[in-house]
Amino acid sequence: MPGLIFDCDGVLADTERDGHLPAFNQTFEEFGLPVRWSDAEYAEKVKVGGGKERMRALLTPDFVAAAGLPTDQEALDEQVARWHRRKTEIYTGIIRGGDIPPRPGVRRVAEEAHEAGWTLAVASTSAEPSVRSVLELAMGPELTAGFSVFAGDVVQRKKPAPDIYAFAVDRLSLDPEHAVVIEDSRNGLLAALGAGLTCAVTTSAYTGEEDFTGASLVVTSLGDPAPREVPARVLSDPLGARPGRWVVLADLAALLTASAGPASRTD
Repeated sequence: MPGLIFDCDGVLADTERDGHLPAFNQTFEEFGLPVRWSDAEYAEKVKVGGGKERMRALLTPDFVAAAGLPTDQEALDEQVARWHRRKTEIYTGIIRGGDIPPRPGVRRVAEEAHEAGWTLAVASTSAEPSVRSVLELAMGPELTAGFSVFAGDVVQRKKPAPDIYAFAVDRLSLDPEHAVVIEDSRNGLLAALGAGLTCAVTTSAYTGEEDFTGASLVVTSLGDPAPREVPARVLSDPLGARPGRWVVLADLAALLTASAGPASRTD
């Protein structure tokens, strides 16, 4: 059966601005670090895959000296790990608070895929506890139980490297030609394409202006019908999927058929 693999942040919920950013800044404050990321600064930081990697990017010689940090690399790595554990605690608390809603259509499409027997997964470079908290927020506990989660440091290289998606496909025993990824960023798109997967993009708070060349479909969101009534605006449809006011599973299945080329068609 086909597979549907979701990225987490920006796809299941728009968590970067209202979740990760305040969690990073609270962590910096608690540890007395001389940094506070603005919204504009964080818009650039999200291009670095992985929270620990974003923190490590701070560690210039000047920053290390100003913060009174050890210069020994092993000691610095331990410090970053400590910061990141605390940041994950703060972030999961924000998610459990329920103030960040799921993105339109993610639960609806996942339910449709589950009922059709598709394999469901999340593949993210965020810490696994963070990913699981967002997954449960977006999908609810019953549907979450049907998901496989691949997150954090299960691979060394983070997006845009294809490793996380290649790892997920291997563990799920999926044929890459039969799997669709939902992403929100260029780095995520490149990771999916690098693993040989079809990728649809739902743009998010920080990614609307990114280059999504290579995506099979780009929409503002998956959309939802009434009573929520959030339309999906199509930004790019190179394969001619032509979704309606909201994306449905049949649209994603059509991307797989179109991506495979004329040889796979039976009509």
